[in-house]
Amino acid sequence: MAGAASGVPTIYPTILYDDAKAAIRTLTQGLGFAEEAVYEGENGSVLHAELSCGNGRVMLGSKGGDGAFARAMAGAGPAGVYVVVDEVDEHYARAKDFGVEILMEPTDQDYGSRDYMARDAEGNVWSFGTYAPGSAG
Repeated sequence: MAGAASGVPTIYPTILYDDAKAAIRTLTQGLGFAEEAVYEGENGSVLHAELSCGNGRVMLGSKGGDGAFARAMAGAGPAGVYVVVDEVDEHYARAKDFGVEILMEPTDQDYGSRDYMARDAEGNVWSFGTYAPGSAG
C-alpha cells in the first residue's frame, strides 16, 4: 500500500466549507492543527488547503468550486473526523478557550481511551482522543 512503509498517512479526510478561511482559523487556532498549505483563488476562495495534526492531514477548501469533486460534494452533510492526541484535557481546554462548541467533555471510555467531541461552525464533528485504531493493546 502506498505510503504504509514510510509512515505517510494513506487516508486524508477532505471537507468543503462555506467559509473555508474561518474553518482554517478554527482548526489551527482552536483545535491545534498546523497549516501546511493554502491555495486561494482570485476571488479569495480556498481552492485547496492542507492542515496537519501529528502525522495525519486533512484537506479542505471552499464550497462552490468547479470539477468532479465539487459536484460530488454539493449538498454533502457534515463529516465526522477522529484525531489521536496525547493530551486530551489540554487539547480540550484550548478548543473551549477558542470558543469551539463542545459536544462531549473529556471522558474516560470503557475501552481505555480518553475522548472529547466538538463541532465546528459548519456542523462537522471532530473527536479527539487517545485511542489509536490499529495499535496494539
